[in-house]
Amino acid sequence: MWATPPQPLPLQLRRPLGPPPRPFLTRHRSSRLNRIAASQDRLTPLSRQLWGRALPPAQLVLAVRHGWTAAWQLLMRQLAPSDPETGAFTRTPSRFPAVVGTPSSRLHLYVGLPCPWAHRALVVRALLGLEARLPVSVAVPGDDGAWSFTPDSPDGLYGKRKLREVYAARSGGFEGRASVPMLWDAERREVVCNESIEIIKFLCGLANADGGGLDLWPPELRQDIDRWYGVIYPSVNNGVYRCGFAQSQEAYDAAASELFGALDRLEAHLAGSRYLCGDRLTLADVCLFTTLIRFDLVYNTLFRCTRRKLAEYPSLHAYTRDIYQMPKVAETCDMEAIMAGYFKTLFPLNPGGIQPLPPASCDSESLLRPHGREALSSAAGTPLEAAGVS
Repeated sequence: MWATPPQPLPLQLRRPLGPPPRPFLTRHRSSRLNRIAASQDRLTPLSRQLWGRALPPAQLVLAVRHGWTAAWQLLMRQLAPSDPETGAFTRTPSRFPAVVGTPSSRLHLYVGLPCPWAHRALVVRALLGLEARLPVSVAVPGDDGAWSFTPDSPDGLYGKRKLREVYAARSGGFEGRASVPMLWDAERREVVCNESIEIIKFLCGLANADGGGLDLWPPELRQDIDRWYGVIYPSVNNGVYRCGFAQSQEAYDAAASELFGALDRLEAHLAGSRYLCGDRLTLADVCLFTTLIRFDLVYNTLFRCTRRKLAEYPSLHAYTRDIYQMPKVAETCDMEAIMAGYFKTLFPLNPGGIQPLPPASCDSESLLRPHGREALSSAAGTPLEAAGVS
């Protein structure tokens, strides 16, 4: 834990000793203050008026530091709830974690392009060819951080301005976080589910009922998929958030160690297996992909996942390119929206809102380079315990 800084000394304004200022000095000071008031950049001339070109006084630095730290902690508690004892990020459970019953045929999917959890649903929808069956509305982060709709990205179902207004349209209303992805039953005006892994499993069942060809959730591999997901979700998918939203050094150190330990194991496994479960793409791969495609773009810098870049993992980077190059997958990856959704929206992590240049490893030219993974032999028969999966 960081040591608690000393409390700031109280500012004391003292009346100067000696005779009152002469009129021409008063007029001169008044003139300078008037220029400060008229200036569009009032902070710079005001600071020079107070302490010239020197650094601000220690009392002011300490006061601002204490104030900013308190405001940061308040914002982080609202944005990313944490364990009050350890400072470790604790994800809020989904309000509608499972598909209950049989929804109607009039379904609508709500997503946000920056969100990796919503991206899962978009990738599965594209791979399974469900675009005509499942219309989608794309929300964008608003200035207040809430998912919103704009004329360029409208709510295609009801024309709402905020996603929470769609949630509130269900019977009984809604209170809480309006998150994406969200699967909506338009006939019953009800939330079907807003837990990403359950949504994509449901979409696989929807495609199978329609006689689709690709099965990302085959019965014979479901146990292996679930075991891989047991590694991917806590250590990688949520692991990057545990790094970025950690509110203590100890919480960050633990999350970063677990994240890169998992990436090292995945790198070793994928060096001999094209996908996680052998030669077949599954939901486990989709769940890993949507974090990996954001890793160098966002998580490496903004979330302090800095031990290695994805580009430094030869197998993981080639694996990411392999999935990116599958038909229709690249169309779901809006790199500009992803960067803006993190750097310009997560104010406590990036107060200036400055968006850096994207890494060269994340541009289309790099992601479309040959991956060479077609030549890998199947590792479907390799015990998962050998890859550190139990």
